Amino acid sequence: MTAQKGAAFLLKVGDGAAAPAYETVAGLRTTQMTINGDTVVVTHKGSGGWRELLSGAGTRSVSVSASGIFLDSEAETRVRGNALAGTLDDYELSFEDGARMRGRFLVQRLDYAGDFNGERTYALALESSGPVTPSGAPS
Repeated sequence: MTAQKGAAFLLKVGDGAAAPAYETVAGLRTTQMTINGDTVVVTHKGSGGWRELLSGAGTRSVSVSASGIFLDSEAETRVRGNALAGTLDDYELSFEDGARMRGRFLVQRLDYAGDFNGERTYALALESSGPVTPSGAPS
């Protein structure tokens, strides 16, 4: 496996169409994704003192956080609107090797900050709702 550039790890938001087109949320400096899975423990007396887990059970979720410079792009405006309305929307995470992950997310947090004579920055956190599916995996 080869190293990949962090600049190619992009967060994109859908355009609201039934088959959405995705636009990069511009100005991002950092993007992070966490895949969470709750475990279902099925340990019993016959487990010999070792914990046993049930495969495919439990609740899975994907959390995304990103931060960057506010550029007032259409994608940022859409994300802000989603945050204010509490609206689920289609998002895509894309990677340098062409792999993508798509799903519906809720903006859990959107923070803005600015210093005198400096750029306006923002940070956001997204939480998945429903399945997040991989696509475009490398061959």
